[in-house]
Amino acid sequence: MALAVRLRRLLLVGRSAARGLRLPAGAAGSRGQRVPWRLAASEVTGNSGTFKRSFLFSALSYLGFETYQVISQAVVVHAAAKVFKIEEILEQADYLYESGETEKLYQLLTQYKESEDAELLWRLARASRDVAQLSGTSEEEKKVLVYEALEYAKRALEKNESSFAAHKWYAICISDVGDYEGIKAKIANAYIIKEHFEKAIELNPKDATSIHLMGIWCYTFAEMPWYQRRIAKVLFATPPSSTYEEALGYFHRAEQVDPNFYSKNLLLLGKTYLKLHNRKLAAFWLTKAKDHPAHTEEDKQVQTEAAQLLTGFSDKN
Repeated sequence: MALAVRLRRLLLVGRSAARGLRLPAGAAGSRGQRVPWRLAASEVTGNSGTFKRSFLFSALSYLGFETYQVISQAVVVHAAAKVFKIEEILEQADYLYESGETEKLYQLLTQYKESEDAELLWRLARASRDVAQLSGTSEEEKKVLVYEALEYAKRALEKNESSFAAHKWYAICISDVGDYEGIKAKIANAYIIKEHFEKAIELNPKDATSIHLMGIWCYTFAEMPWYQRRIAKVLFATPPSSTYEEALGYFHRAEQVDPNFYSKNLLLLGKTYLKLHNRKLAAFWLTKAKDHPAHTEEDKQVQTEAAQLLTGFSDKN
């Protein structure tokens, strides 16, 4: 509508211009004096056909410019609306996640599974994984969800390689898939997992979870059973390895970044000190894990395990 009104104004202005051309001042001469020169009609307007073509070209050019402006404005408005919608969805998703509404969160985000937004996709990967871990999820459904989560995390990473969360959840999901693909694939994936955890920490050194997960990676390979070590040596020239000291460093670093952020980090600090035969510090961290408020099912499991380990201390004394 706005474009049509502007074009109509252009046509009216053009017609007025053609009718209302005036001679330069002084060209008409004084009354009673002979005009030294006179312009013919064709000299005022030029050749009639040429003028019409010229005017038509100007109108079309103006029309093209106005169309470009209208389309550009529409694209900007559409893009802004799209960004606003994504932000709104992410706010809803974060609220549901903080509220522990795992299934509702999954249902919300799967509506947008074709999205190209990395922030939405890694959240969908996390939600898929969380649903897989619910006690009511069958083993068959769990496997489907685990692979689904990996696909979403992979797409998130493809859309934004600078997203620390995309790197973190991609690593987590690869680790989950390893449970279905055998020891060889699990060990081979360990290198990829470590690389993405390290990248997540590099991109966001203040993310305690990424640091904690790197600690778990170290702890896992520090306590790898002898038969798995033997397989790893057969399959790889330099199999992945780590120490309890390295794991301890990451767990402490995570705690420094965000104290008491996660009950399992407290538990693993205690368990790592046990592996290093430091019973005093082990008891300190296990007590903190036992006393940590239980907001989730995992927190309750941590409390139980910490209490059992502490009971073992008193039995030995």
